[in-house]
Amino acid sequence: MSDQEARSTDMLESLLHGLTGHGLATRAFVLSLIPATLTSIGGFFGAIGLLGREKHLDAGLGFSAGVMLVASFTSLLLPSIEIGGITIATLGFLAGIVLIIVLDRILPHEHLIKGYEGPETLARRLRKIWLIVIAILIHNLPEGMAVGASAVQGLENGLLMALAIGLQDIPEGFAVVYPLVMVNRKIGLPIAIGVLSGLSESVMAVIIALISSRSVSLLPLTLALAAGAMIYVVSHEILPETHRKGHEWLASLGFITGFLVMLWLDVLLG
Repeated sequence: MSDQEARSTDMLESLLHGLTGHGLATRAFVLSLIPATLTSIGGFFGAIGLLGREKHLDAGLGFSAGVMLVASFTSLLLPSIEIGGITIATLGFLAGIVLIIVLDRILPHEHLIKGYEGPETLARRLRKIWLIVIAILIHNLPEGMAVGASAVQGLENGLLMALAIGLQDIPEGFAVVYPLVMVNRKIGLPIAIGVLSGLSESVMAVIIALISSRSVSLLPLTLALAAGAMIYVVSHEILPETHRKGHEWLASLGFITGFLVMLWLDVLLG
């Protein structure tokens, strides 16, 4: 590494430490702004209809699934096992899955392709756009958890997770806003919802950071919790949605690309 590159790296580290050196909650919040910003960028693309064909959307969501799967193992589940052991990691992992299943069952929400899920009695009481918003919030829950738990591990871990979540949030931001524009026929409200969906990750990141910082023994549990929630979302929601319109090949290519990109990021930055 040249002297100039070393100085640039030192400046970046100093800046990050300055921004995040005021407590774990502050660190989690600042780092969570990375995926929140990239979600907003993806949402802007969705609002203007850029790359608005379904096959591009499926490829992008496949990419997101690949990134999330690797990040769940390398940055969440394996560190949880190293810190707390396999029993704690297993319990946390299963708790994360149960959490998303329960939210899926009790909260009414509308998926882009799968359609309505939740109590049938509430299906007609809420406007379609708000059903989609609730689905977005359920989906973003594990991503915010992942950033918050990783931030407690350390600045480098938190930065790696924030970059990983941010990368996969670009196509997800598109997937959030584009159907909202189709439903609402306006771009103002969908863009605002896209921005808020990114910021919802920040809220969860801070909550998890505060919980994890209370006790060292809680960190492996929250890491595994986030891993379980993310892997369940990938398996139950993202991958099935990408394989419903005949674009399986593109979705699989996106998945493999995202998988390898995150693997390289983890090796180079981890």
